[in-house]
Amino acid sequence: MFYFCHSSLVARHLSVATYAHRKQQLYLVLSAIFLVNALLAEIIGVKIFSVEKTFGLTGNLTAGVLVWPIVFVTTDVINEYFGRRGVLRVSFLTAGLLLYAFLVIYGTTKLAPADFWLAVNKTDALGRPFDIEFAYQSIFRQGLGIIVGSLVAFIIGQVLDASVFQAFRRVTGSKYIWLRATGSTLISQLVDSFVVLYVAFYVFGNWTMAQVLAVAKFNYWYKFAAAILLTPLLYLAHYLIDRYLGPQETAEVQEAALKDRGM
Repeated sequence: MFYFCHSSLVARHLSVATYAHRKQQLYLVLSAIFLVNALLAEIIGVKIFSVEKTFGLTGNLTAGVLVWPIVFVTTDVINEYFGRRGVLRVSFLTAGLLLYAFLVIYGTTKLAPADFWLAVNKTDALGRPFDIEFAYQSIFRQGLGIIVGSLVAFIIGQVLDASVFQAFRRVTGSKYIWLRATGSTLISQLVDSFVVLYVAFYVFGNWTMAQVLAVAKFNYWYKFAAAILLTPLLYLAHYLIDRYLGPQETAEVQEAALKDRGM
């Protein structure tokens, strides 16, 4: 009898330890996906590309919005399983690391270029005069304006997204994943899309307000469409995570996430 009870306790302890490990690993993976895509979006966001020339549709977009939908999906998944606190924890960590990354990049723009580096890069592939130091400065110093605007918009957008998501979830319960995910994204990105461009390119840049509004509106409609089109990916993520954690553990972690309104 003692052996049976002891074995049962050991099995339960191992089960709890496995669940805790899986939950920790899940948060780590989701946070890594969130962080790397947020960083990529900030770095490549300096480029504005023609949607018409690239895809045949009218409009212009910042290159950074191409990977933001992945951030949206990851945010919603983290919110579903780790609550508002889980989203804000990784959001503030990401904001701090983004600031660190761009401080390092800014520091590199202050380094004196080597003469041989300028010499070997004084012409482009067609033999035309090319100033690589000027190009480097133009790209990365313009990015400083973007990082200020992005950090402001990022924090506002993430706090709003996490709060709206949980508000929807308290109403819908475990049903209508698409509603709380899409609804929170559309509301938060309406703010984010305008704030980031206004601060980055109007306050710190040389855009007119008309240009800011035109690109911001197109950015938002892209995010709107992406949020809807990526809904199947959100359900796939839920399916895989539920299988990874197990049905009982999934119910427990989601219940805890729903009650978590901290931070």
